[in-house]
Amino acid sequence: MARISDFVRGTLQRVSLHDPIDATYFTYEMDGRRLLQINTAGRKDREIPNKVSQSIQLDQDSAEQLFAILKDHFGFR
Repeated sequence: MARISDFVRGTLQRVSLHDPIDATYFTYEMDGRRLLQINTAGRKDREIPNKVSQSIQLDQDSAEQLFAILKDHFGFR
């Protein structure tokens, strides 16, 4: 599990389209901070289906950074 503190722009050497999967999100408060957690379990044909493979957390600062990136890239308002 990881809590993202900063988003840093990178460049990809090879671009590919990944298989679609579902994600589960959770919202909660801890130590006076609002958090968003996103878990993914990978593809349904994995050896252990539904086992969480990635888990990331965003606090308000990192969520604001991601929101700005999404607005800029996708043109959200």
